[in-house]
Amino acid sequence: VMHLLYSRFWTKVMRDMGMTNSDEPFPSLYNQGIILGPDSQKMSKSRGNVVDPDELVAKYGADTVRGYLMFIGPWDQGGPFSMTGIEGVSRFYGRMWKLYTSAAQSNDAPSLEEITRLERALHQTIERVQDAYEAFSFNVALAALMEFSNTLREMVTTAVVKAPIWEEALDAALIMLAPIAPHITEELWERRGKPFSIHQQAWPTFDADKARESTFELVLQHNGKVRDRVQAPVGITEEDAKALALRSDRIQEFLGGREPKKVIYVPERLVNIVG
Repeated sequence: VMHLLYSRFWTKVMRDMGMTNSDEPFPSLYNQGIILGPDSQKMSKSRGNVVDPDELVAKYGADTVRGYLMFIGPWDQGGPFSMTGIEGVSRFYGRMWKLYTSAAQSNDAPSLEEITRLERALHQTIERVQDAYEAFSFNVALAALMEFSNTLREMVTTAVVKAPIWEEALDAALIMLAPIAPHITEELWERRGKPFSIHQQAWPTFDADKARESTFELVLQHNGKVRDRVQAPVGITEEDAKALALRSDRIQEFLGGREPKKVIYVPERLVNIVG
């Protein structure tokens, strides 16, 4: 609160002196939350619950400490410090390092399915991370990158590593992680033979068409109760969705050989068979 008062005071002083035309120093003030001790109490020497960041940086590195403080919870709420949590972030960085420093090889040709899957995951991640950064939801951004890294690690043994989308995905993941882990990403960027610096690169471009799922989960109901779930192609017609629902063995069990009285379709959500 005091910093807000100071900044507003000096802004109004400079305005009155004709040094600025602004009445307020900024449109809004976003305060970070307080990092509590491991006992969920405010850190203090008297409680003996102070966590020394210098010791953590010496043990885990600055990027890990920075990443954990962003991952601990919503930026404006903070939360209790946890050694388990910081070790989790450290393991994530370790997995990323191994992914980028290990040679990915395959003798097979990448399939269209593999390429599409990685491309979709990449653009979904770009959207999630970009939205999270803009909302100061750094924990959400890091969670999305962790999820995407799992996809990369799953696919590193597939033929998709020979496709251009693999290199695009690796570059984009580093660029998106860079605001959280500036040192590790800079090092990995250089090892990939990329131009200095990663922090001067353009942000990955999001493509909504490439992020769109090709299938969705269609819920099948009988008399308003969920009886089955099936995968259906995006853009499926009402006629085909109803036919798909009626082919379900579970739905047929509840119909008991009877013809349905009514079939209701909610586009790309559910089919309800009445009767």
